[in-house]
Amino acid sequence: MEMKVLIEKSDNWYVATVPSLPGCVSQGKTEEEAKRNVKEAIELHINSLIREGMPLRLPKGVKQTSVAVTV
Repeated sequence: MEMKVLIEKSDNWYVATVPSLPGCVSQGKTEEEAKRNVKEAIELHINSLIREGMPLRLPKGVKQTSVAVTV
């Protein structure tokens, strides 16, 4: 499974967030370290959802999509 991850440089750290998993955040001193760390955070987050019996998919009738905008 692939997850979309956003990485933002903040001072001396790279902060990685996962839009589809609210609260799933990690960081690293390099972009690569942030990617490794957020991978672990995603795995822990999803395993926690599974243990708690939380749904991993969007509810029925909800669709995730993208739209192009012009600025």
